[in-house]
Amino acid sequence: MIGIFIKIRSDASKLVDLATEPARVGLIQPGPEAIFDPAFATASPIEMVLAPTAKTFDSPVGSRHSALTYNAQPFMTNQHLGDDLNGIGGWDSDRGDTVYAVSDGLVIYAGWASDGWGNVVVLLHEHLNGKPFETFYGHLDSIHVPVGRRMRRGDSVGTIGTADGRYLAHLHFEIRRYATIDVGTGYDATRLGRLPGELSLRKWRGREDDQLSVAPVGEPLPARPLQVEQPAANP
Repeated sequence: MIGIFIKIRSDASKLVDLATEPARVGLIQPGPEAIFDPAFATASPIEMVLAPTAKTFDSPVGSRHSALTYNAQPFMTNQHLGDDLNGIGGWDSDRGDTVYAVSDGLVIYAGWASDGWGNVVVLLHEHLNGKPFETFYGHLDSIHVPVGRRMRRGDSVGTIGTADGRYLAHLHFEIRRYATIDVGTGYDATRLGRLPGELSLRKWRGREDDQLSVAPVGEPLPARPLQVEQPAANP
């Protein structure tokens, strides 16, 4: 009897393990080596159709002329797969600042990705050449958009954060040449399909450059002759 009980418990535990994994891969029952790889979790066909065409682009943190941020860790520096955009005041001076959609896109991911990533928003876009690509906004303090929302360039996706205190406040920004809902890693020896974010935005801008908070220009002040006061004579 004890042997039969042990056999039943053993078979039941196997059933529980199988229930936590997908029952099929296509029409083929998966073997023990068929481990799900989230890198293959791609956007759905409906999302691919709904993703708007990205025609013009801006920075996710405002104009590059505005001196609001600087790139503390550019693309592929120390195997970094994105750009870390920091407030020019350093520390957490930019925490809570608005993060903008760089172009028209569709929200396909919005939520807490992991302790290392914090809050993340991913937008899916269609390039003018017809190919899909994504923009990735990481370490957000707050998220302002739900999955499925169509965004216009300049709409707020959230605010700059710290991944719940893990880092000093900054935005981790990426451009990815594929349509996946896998958050992935922020560092690797290879590019893993990423593009240099800031450089690509400048190349793709698609409209005349502009400035945020341009210094006012007024009429020149009239010239006045230099006057030097003479010291008073001693009595």
